[in-house]
Amino acid sequence: MKIAVDVMGTDYGPAEIIKGVLQAVAEYGCDVVLVGDQDVIRGELAKEHQENNPKVTIHHASQVIEMKDHPGISVRKKKDASIVVATRLLREKECDALISSGSTGAAVASALFGLGRIPGIERPAIATVIPNLKGATVLVDSGAVVDAKPEVLVQSAIMGSVYAELQLGLKEPRVGLLNIGEEETKGNEQCLATYPLLKKDPHIHFIGNVEGRDINKGTVDVVVCDGFVGNVVLKSMEGLAKALMQMVKETLMDSGLLTKLGALLVKSALSKLGRRIDVSEYGGALLMGVKAPFIICHGNSKAKDIKSALRVAKELTEKDVVGRIRKEIIHDEESGEL
Repeated sequence: MKIAVDVMGTDYGPAEIIKGVLQAVAEYGCDVVLVGDQDVIRGELAKEHQENNPKVTIHHASQVIEMKDHPGISVRKKKDASIVVATRLLREKECDALISSGSTGAAVASALFGLGRIPGIERPAIATVIPNLKGATVLVDSGAVVDAKPEVLVQSAIMGSVYAELQLGLKEPRVGLLNIGEEETKGNEQCLATYPLLKKDPHIHFIGNVEGRDINKGTVDVVVCDGFVGNVVLKSMEGLAKALMQMVKETLMDSGLLTKLGALLVKSALSKLGRRIDVSEYGGALLMGVKAPFIICHGNSKAKDIKSALRVAKELTEKDVVGRIRKEIIHDEESGEL
């Protein structure tokens, strides 16, 4: 298996990306193509004494799409940008999956223009795994389509169900529509129009409206919303989790001697808690609805995030998540639900 990794346009630069790649190659045994400025990549590999690693190759790309650049325009104009080149490698089947932690907008645009949607899929959706009290919840969509039609949300629910089944091992995952209340009559026009479509679709296990707090309680497996709402929810949760851990540390260290001694006793438990709520353990987010495994990571991804993303990319490719989504969409169309 060969995975393309776009190493350019990230917050921390290529160094963290390449460190994560090398860790993943050593542990998971996959082959990786590093896409970006070849001189920069060679320099980082030399720092890690991995210039001649047979599992790692370089594909030069002379341009970079920065976070500030307009996604669609940049993808069209910068033909040799790293994300565009990496997508081309995926389309031409020189690689089996792709990972990018650059501009999310550019990644989605490159996937749409350079890779294409699965037949029957109107718009793609980003599936993000969020830790909950019982395991994990899949949030769909977390940023691909900021204003989705009801029919698009139904497709997101179908794709999210496939993802939850294959990647999280959940049989008949429970699907909920994110709303301001559980009652069927609650919500904006989008939610009111989407609810009956989800309710009648036989290919998903729809449990009704859910609220934001349900995501972390573990009472729902797949939460459906548009990308605007989903992205706000995701970043709010990430910020809160980091803030709470920081508050706990500061409170323990600013207290008296007995409290500090107690903190030493619970240090192991706190570390375990930190790992449990650490989203980097789940390895990026799958852009569902395009023709090959396409993993999107945060722009501030560190080596651990990239290592996890490579694991997820390998697993999703082996489980043929794209093929399963294609089958489910075809079945839904044949039944007349879409």
